[in-house]
Order: sequence, then C-alpha cells, then structure tokens
Amino acid sequence: MNSDRIEGNWKEMKGKVQQKWGKFTDDDLDVIDGRREELVGKIQQAYGKSRDEAEKEVDKYFN
Repeated sequence: MNSDRIEGNWKEMKGKVQQKWGKFTDDDLDVIDGRREELVGKIQQAYGKSRDEAEKEVDKYFN
C-alpha cells in the first residue's frame, strides 16, 4: 500500500495500527496522521528498531 492510500484510509486504519503496535497512544496516532515516514519513526522510537527494520515491518503490514 502506498503512502497516499495509508493517508487516505488513516481514520479506518488507526484501530488496526494500534492493535499491531500497542505502544502507540491516541496522541501518537494523531501525530502520525497516516504518514508513512512518521509511522516508521514512531516504530523506531517505541520499539528500538533500526530504520530498515521498521520500514520492512510497515511495508509487510500494509501489503
């Protein structure tokens, strides 16, 4: 799923993203606001993953 589709469907996807990455608060999800790069950064920060690992995780989840 490309970045535009993530942003366009963000309201519907917020709950599923929060289930997958349970450390995210509602405020985190509001900051991410469907932007792929923000999501990758938050995963890195919350879970201590490298950028490459976080990007692969996001791509795998949304594809």
